[in-house]
Amino acid sequence: MKPILFLAILAGGICAAQTPARVKVDGGLLQGTAEDGLTVYRGIPFAAPPVGELRWRAPQPAAKWEGVKSADKFAARCYQGGRGAAGVDTSEDCLYLNVWSPAKTARDQIPVLVWIYGGGFSAGATSEPTYSGEKLAKRGVVLVSIAYRVGQMGFFAHPVLSAENRNHVSGNYGLLDMISGLQWVQRNIAAFGGDPHHVTIFGESAGGIAVSMLCASPLAKGLFQGAISQSGGSFGPPRPGATQPGENMKRLADAESSGAAYAKSAGAASIADLRKITADKLPAGGRGGGMSWPIIDGYVIPDDQYKLYSAGKFNDTPILVGYNSDEGQTFSRASTPEDYIASVKERYGPFADRLIKAYPPGEGKVSKTARDLARDATFGWHTWIWARLQSQKGKGKAYLYCFDQHPDYPADSPRAGYGSPHGQDVAYVFQHLNSSQAMPSDQAISDAMAAYWTNFAKYGDPNGQGVPQWPVFRDANPVAMWFQQTPHTGPVPSADSLKILDEYFAWRRTPEGEAFVKP
Repeated sequence: MKPILFLAILAGGICAAQTPARVKVDGGLLQGTAEDGLTVYRGIPFAAPPVGELRWRAPQPAAKWEGVKSADKFAARCYQGGRGAAGVDTSEDCLYLNVWSPAKTARDQIPVLVWIYGGGFSAGATSEPTYSGEKLAKRGVVLVSIAYRVGQMGFFAHPVLSAENRNHVSGNYGLLDMISGLQWVQRNIAAFGGDPHHVTIFGESAGGIAVSMLCASPLAKGLFQGAISQSGGSFGPPRPGATQPGENMKRLADAESSGAAYAKSAGAASIADLRKITADKLPAGGRGGGMSWPIIDGYVIPDDQYKLYSAGKFNDTPILVGYNSDEGQTFSRASTPEDYIASVKERYGPFADRLIKAYPPGEGKVSKTARDLARDATFGWHTWIWARLQSQKGKGKAYLYCFDQHPDYPADSPRAGYGSPHGQDVAYVFQHLNSSQAMPSDQAISDAMAAYWTNFAKYGDPNGQGVPQWPVFRDANPVAMWFQQTPHTGPVPSADSLKILDEYFAWRRTPEGEAFVKP
């Protein structure tokens, strides 16, 4: 071995000699690949495989290895709880992460962006082509993506599991995986030229919801210094019965009860027997049933997140949060105005008439304004209240956005009246647009979003050279950045209607509101 190479390996950082992508982490030596000015490492184990007796337990340390471990391909995606796509490898052995680094040496101390994927906590993977991190990394950040358990593997709660746990809790294994991945980043990212004291977490949908939960979890304290949420946030009160979008949280006792019913449906006489059933033979874990959504367990998530923020009990960092203009395309279930009115009255009780007036249903077909109630109940209110609470209770600044990038559909088009649906923004942030379908303004919007996101990771502030000024969000200055043909500032969408939703969620926290949703 040549002396310069030997010294570089001993230093535990990126080598500049014959093997430019070799690093030493706490498990051993890794060999990645050199790709267009970056060093890329795929499939790095950050925790032990959660299989056998480790199923439904907090992540354990990964085993060390001898020699050089190849890190040139993604690991299998976590078992998808019955939702996996045909021909796609899934496995319980899935706790791996990936790194894209522009660093030339381990001394570079480059800011770090850590991606958390979405998928309703029931699906998702780091290997999705849209999440490939090379374009963001080329803007001067180390990009990390973390896998976590989903579905019943990630969020199954049960009284016996709680009894065997030293903290007397169960569920939330997926969140513990994320925390374990962030702890790995703290211990190891310097070897890749990253700065462990300059970490920003970001995610979309369930990933954005998870970002807000990590901001409220004492277990994640100090693991990141900035947070970005795309169509996320989790500030609704717990709902003991059937959940609703935006009211997905259960308390531990309710989740344990649902989990006990799930175990019975699997035909297992004990948790030991349930652990022996192969993943593909387990019943599918439906969303919100105690198996496929995080829970308020008093440990990972200590309480209702709105109450935690109101009391100043959160991890105070700058935040950049927003959502898409027509999320209701995905989450509005009503097929006719009559269905919409009936569903609003069933869910919102004494607030239904005011909300129907604020979000009118239209005639003949469900209107965009009606879909906006689903948008705001699921994401808009959560994002808006998150920004408000951060600006009121924290020292870190808040930045709010709305994504509304789409063609200007003519009045006679079937798409007339539609905005940007759930998930559309992700390809813009990662700069993986479909060039054959892109409008002239798409690349400009993508460039602006990538610049804002990486500026935020570097400085805790999205502003910088070449992009319009993004004002800090405050109650006295409730301005959003709009990504709509051009990046420009504008009002918070449906601001007056959000205030009615705010009253509804406040009422839901009263004894009367709690009684309204009792099963």
